Amino acid sequence: MGMTLKDKVERVEHTEVRIPCGNACLYGDLALPVGFSGLVLFAHGSGSGRHSARNRQVAQVLQNAGIGTLLFDLLTATEEQTDVQTGEHRFNIALLTQRMQDTTLWVTAQAQFKAVPIGYFGASTGSAAALIAAARLGGRVAAVVSRGGRPDLAGPVVLASLQAPTLLIVGGADHDVIELNQDAYQLLRCEKQLAIVPHATHLFEEPGALEQVSALAADWFQRYLNNTDTSQEAWR
Repeated sequence: MGMTLKDKVERVEHTEVRIPCGNACLYGDLALPVGFSGLVLFAHGSGSGRHSARNRQVAQVLQNAGIGTLLFDLLTATEEQTDVQTGEHRFNIALLTQRMQDTTLWVTAQAQFKAVPIGYFGASTGSAAALIAAARLGGRVAAVVSRGGRPDLAGPVVLASLQAPTLLIVGGADHDVIELNQDAYQLLRCEKQLAIVPHATHLFEEPGALEQVSALAADWFQRYLNNTDTSQEAWR
């Protein structure tokens, strides 16, 4: 008899972590299912954080599929307060990218993750940061998923150099963002897919829309984070 959803949830270990990033310290929520096959780092969009209900819903589906997740704040508490007033950090792609890189290097330096495939899930502007960091880190990042993202902000050079298999998910009613994703998709040279969720708007608030996003993401990560042929050189 297979495990119930309750059994799967109870077999997930939850830990709050502190991540050193330069002179800053970021807080994150690490969730590891028993026997997890990979770890997905979440890059949230502008004005959001590790407590994003949408990202947490996606993360739980990934955990149920046997994939670990790390939701973390890309900004410190002080930076968040400043951003609420000025909005100066939410579109600072360079800062968000550096935080993604630093967090990835911190994760892969931990003994339990040294040979674990790493994936990125980016939303909105966080997608650009995830794509740039994945391009810079090369073989350290095994797969990327973008939800309602702005991959165009990564730039054509980065998109053309990206190696990690990349899934772009866009809402069918998010017309401007569809066009931006279609343009970015043409520039990608890696394994890729563009998935459009019918009738969904930018935040995927329609009934069943986020469930479709979660299923697409879980399928993509299961496909590419379970690759046992990953070169060990990529993790050194």
